Amino acid sequence: MNHSRSARVGVIGGGIRGGMFARALQENPQSELVAICDRSPGVLSAMVAQLGVPGYASTEELLAAHPDLDGVVIATPDFAHREAAVLCAQAGLDLMIEKPLATEVDDARAILEAADAAGVRVMVGFENRWNVRYSAVRTRLGADGDPRISAQIINLNDTIFVPTEMLSWSSKSSPAWFLMPHSLDLACWIGRTHPVSVYAVGARDRLTEAGIDTWDRVNAVFTMADGSHVALNSSWVLPESMPSVFDFRYEIQSAGQVVHIDGADDGVIVYDAQRGQLVQSAVHERAGRIHGVPIDMVGDFVRLLRGEPVDVPDARDGLLITAAIEAVHTALETGDVVSISV
Repeated sequence: MNHSRSARVGVIGGGIRGGMFARALQENPQSELVAICDRSPGVLSAMVAQLGVPGYASTEELLAAHPDLDGVVIATPDFAHREAAVLCAQAGLDLMIEKPLATEVDDARAILEAADAAGVRVMVGFENRWNVRYSAVRTRLGADGDPRISAQIINLNDTIFVPTEMLSWSSKSSPAWFLMPHSLDLACWIGRTHPVSVYAVGARDRLTEAGIDTWDRVNAVFTMADGSHVALNSSWVLPESMPSVFDFRYEIQSAGQVVHIDGADDGVIVYDAQRGQLVQSAVHERAGRIHGVPIDMVGDFVRLLRGEPVDVPDARDGLLITAAIEAVHTALETGDVVSISV
């Protein structure tokens, strides 16, 4: 692209994340939000009215109408990334894809192969890499060139509101697919390693009874390439009386030190007659613009499009995490320790 002009970007998927990404692109002085796409007529019309840009019901229509795009953000449901990603890659567009890259290894490979064949770049939205809490810990543990981490334990859970009300497609997902890509990528990035095998257990009770055919909780233990272990615990059935819609507690055990991080607590809690509620500031508005961790992530995608040097998770990182979480589900079904390879 011509680096003297703004990066021209489209957004595919108009849900909570897609809407946030679209606004971030529109408010970024180095990017132009050109168009949006969503299969739902109601969602699409609302997004067009809110953002004032053209809207399209299909990826094909968006690409045909705007052949001069530089990149596309894909924020469709987790299981629906492949079609849009492959079409956009074949059109020569760089991609930012919401995590996980895909929920099947075959889909992740298809995206990677399409990108490689077209010579385009894929950035995967593992947004915790942009959170200063975690980047500071990574820097601290790696200061001597050898973090010597022996174990990482991450509890990342949601209240039952998420699978029953927030997501219309939770039966096509699980707490492992929806939550563990965040925590496993973080563990790999901070530990500078990757998983080689996994054992997992879980439970199916409340959500199945509610007509949602998925797991209530999943507990997985990964053996990593450096011999350390990562234990990930993710539930989708925490009570809605919790002070936040999500619970994120992270412990790192290394030689001579232990690190504790509360990823959900920003330090402010408001109490009313019913319960206390955490005030989240990961995304916040100031002077009419949104700021925060995922907004910084979008900013780096814009810099990537403009040819600036940025260090971002790519399609191979995404493929690794997809293969690992697919292995978790195989372990859940078989009761075996499952090897992970890409």
